[in-house]
Amino acid sequence: MRLPTQPQIEVLSPAGWQDYELLDTGDGQRLERFGAYTLSRPDPEAIWRRRLPDVDWARANAVFQHGETNERWTKRGNIPEQWPMRHGALSFFARLTPFKHTGVFPEQAVLWQWMQERIAAGGRPIHVLTLFGYTGLGALAAAQAGARVTYVDASKWAMEWARANQTASELDEKPIRWLVDDALKFVRREARRTTRYDAISMDPPSFGRGPKGEVWKFSDSFPPLLDACVALLSDNPLFVSVTGYALEVSALALGNLLADALHARRGATAVAELALRERSAGRLLSTSILARWTPDS
Repeated sequence: MRLPTQPQIEVLSPAGWQDYELLDTGDGQRLERFGAYTLSRPDPEAIWRRRLPDVDWARANAVFQHGETNERWTKRGNIPEQWPMRHGALSFFARLTPFKHTGVFPEQAVLWQWMQERIAAGGRPIHVLTLFGYTGLGALAAAQAGARVTYVDASKWAMEWARANQTASELDEKPIRWLVDDALKFVRREARRTTRYDAISMDPPSFGRGPKGEVWKFSDSFPPLLDACVALLSDNPLFVSVTGYALEVSALALGNLLADALHARRGATAVAELALRERSAGRLLSTSILARWTPDS
């Protein structure tokens, strides 16, 4: 029996950022510049030594304190509640959140560009479904490329941030439908309505709760959601893309799951780690995993 060809794991790192730099990593920390501000925060992947001297790390405008009972940002100087950033033609806001991040995930720029290229090459009207859209940058990138977009996230707070990013990018006239909803319930309703999408992009969390307290656990919740999403694909789909942060599965496992869900369609699945390259020593810091499916040409 001939075994199927297994995908090779790529490492994808964004280029072209002017408002973001990974300055240094090590000792369980990363030092980054987001726009006008430098931030220091924990990263369990950075188990090697720092390359920049302590004096450079001490200049950080904010440091995320990680403790057993207390996690918070400590500001050094004046940092506004939010501040502007830009990548290409997208404009958006960064903030210091209680969850250690800023609402901007720079490694995702690789995916934004890839989606825009696929949409532009489609040469036809494209309807994109974005699940777990968070601050909306993927949805905005798709809309900027000419797609009609449906954004779904369980967090009203995240959707309001995404809408602010839409205005900052001067995309208010683009056809984006913003919905606060539970992903699986929404997808099942769309199936009953016989709604179809040409592309689906998802960034599911490892754990979370829906707007009505629905419990989300990736290993239990994602497989049925993925199957339900595949049923929404049009007859001529462009892609299905899934990224994951802090998941208890590998990129290969995510790729196998995606390939299995789409086995009835002719296409190929690729898997990758998304990474950021530091300025200090050129080392790559892995941040998340990616699996994406595209149809055969």
